[in-house]
Amino acid sequence: MGEQNQPNPAFDPLIHAPHRLRICAMLSRSGGIEFSEIQRRTELTKSALSKHLAHLSEAGYLRQENILRSGRSRLLVALTETGQRAYTEHLAALEEIIAASDAG
Repeated sequence: MGEQNQPNPAFDPLIHAPHRLRICAMLSRSGGIEFSEIQRRTELTKSALSKHLAHLSEAGYLRQENILRSGRSRLLVALTETGQRAYTEHLAALEEIIAASDAG
């Protein structure tokens, strides 16, 4: 098999799932977003969003912190340094895939 047929190690199937990719994209441009705001933007149920966040957290990609805002407890979600790096590398891998298909 040629080198072109080898999978790019930076391509991350965990991040690539559409909702997780969207979550990572949102978080990559912020210092953290409240759970309720992520839910509003993604239109996911609480249960579905919790599952996606759990997968990303288990991989060490997310940090979740309970904060007090306006007298109420809120869950703040942010990418870890590992998560930011994985997301950036995943985007680069996608760009390589696109460039390779354009060159062919």
